[in-house]
Amino acid sequence: HFFSPANVMRLIEIVRGAKTSKPVLATAMKLARKVKKVGIVSGVCDGFIGNRMMEEYVRQAYFLVDEGATPQQVDKALHDWGMAMGPFTMLDMAGQDIGWEVRKRRAGQKGVRVYSQWPDRVCELGRLGQKTGAGVYKYEAGNRTPQPDPVVDKLIEAYRKETGIKPRQISDAEIVERTIYALVNEGARILEEGIALRAVDIDMVYLTGYGFPR
Repeated sequence: HFFSPANVMRLIEIVRGAKTSKPVLATAMKLARKVKKVGIVSGVCDGFIGNRMMEEYVRQAYFLVDEGATPQQVDKALHDWGMAMGPFTMLDMAGQDIGWEVRKRRAGQKGVRVYSQWPDRVCELGRLGQKTGAGVYKYEAGNRTPQPDPVVDKLIEAYRKETGIKPRQISDAEIVERTIYALVNEGARILEEGIALRAVDIDMVYLTGYGFPR
């Protein structure tokens, strides 16, 4: 599992199936080194190591907006803390439809996690991120700088009213705490389940694949 952009990001998750032989695993690790990447072994689960953790991080970011933060406040708080970019900027760059497809696929599953629904409404407007010129933010032609958009502000405001959420002031400290602790907690579960062999493997996934600050 390469990480985008694949010519830049150093991480490859190498997924070990139930019947993967040791020689095959060794060959995959050798291949990663040959192409000058960092190979990390992961067990089989939805999202492997990196994206499984990222989903919980992003889910909290959506909830924080439900409760009163703006997307730009969430992004700035996490960027200032040390992340390469905030979650909404990241999702606009990767494509909002990726998460949308995951949420749609999971909608019919038992015991499914609770998700905020305003991001789906953004996607339903055809706002899939930089590739369509608009996602959570809007983008001018030839410019990848995210710009706040009143259309999304109104959409979020309407969603809060519809769901009976009274917005409150949210501090940058709460934003960092809730999103980063969500990563920590899911990482602990991944380790407990044996999806990652060692804690340091999880650290390496985030340092080399997600721009986590040293």
